[in-house]
Amino acid sequence: MILASWRLLARSIRNADVVVEVVDIRDPVSTRSRRVESMAEALGKELLIVLNKADLVPRGVAEKWKRIIEGQGYEVLYVSSTRRLGTRMLRGAIKAIAPVKPFSVAVVGYPKTGKSSVINALRGRRGASTSPIPGSPGYTKGLQLLKIEPGFYMIDTPGVIPVEGGYPEALIRGKPPEELQDPVEPAAALVRKILRYNPRAFKQAYGIEERDPYGIMEALARRRGWRYRRTGEPLIEEAARTIIRDYHRAVIPFYVPPEAYVAEQSPKRLKQ
Repeated sequence: MILASWRLLARSIRNADVVVEVVDIRDPVSTRSRRVESMAEALGKELLIVLNKADLVPRGVAEKWKRIIEGQGYEVLYVSSTRRLGTRMLRGAIKAIAPVKPFSVAVVGYPKTGKSSVINALRGRRGASTSPIPGSPGYTKGLQLLKIEPGFYMIDTPGVIPVEGGYPEALIRGKPPEELQDPVEPAAALVRKILRYNPRAFKQAYGIEERDPYGIMEALARRRGWRYRRTGEPLIEEAARTIIRDYHRAVIPFYVPPEAYVAEQSPKRLKQ
């Protein structure tokens, strides 16, 4: 995986007129980069947060997340770059906040938030390379200035933002599943997170009724015929990698409800 250095990201942001941060709407809190947002603000750049993959959540959920983040003082829009939904509004929103003409836009985001797909949706054709799994072929290899239309350019940063999020997001977005020394533990943490918000997720994805993370991995390995040759025991490491891949590919139905985030924030506000 090619991760952009913070120095290079700072250079890209400094040279841009507008910064677009692409976030996964299924879990906006874990896929936002506070460091990038602070950097853009410190450099006096216009910042637009784009909640991508909006086709994976109900419309009401997308609207609530938009209002929550707007309430924190940010410009926000939700889109589905793969379905080309909301991209016309995105183009208009960028033009509306651009301080000068012509202008350039730095597009940033964690792995698999859909940064390159947003650029491609805006361009209306393949311009930036894309790939569904972190670290696989298709990652942006070098700094590119991409023409969207006359006077409207995008800077596609090489690689992606170094992941700052909590466990397991930082681990499963920071490396491809094949490079994880122990995929079972982060996969188990991911399963717990998914089940917390969608108890039927693995029934819907794989037809597995089991609720224990390790039981789910074992059941998936048995269903797919993945076993250790010597012992015949289920190969749960491969099941773990599959769950991580399928999470990135949106095979497993999941999103964090905005109400859960609001409820978690309320006690903090009371303490303050």
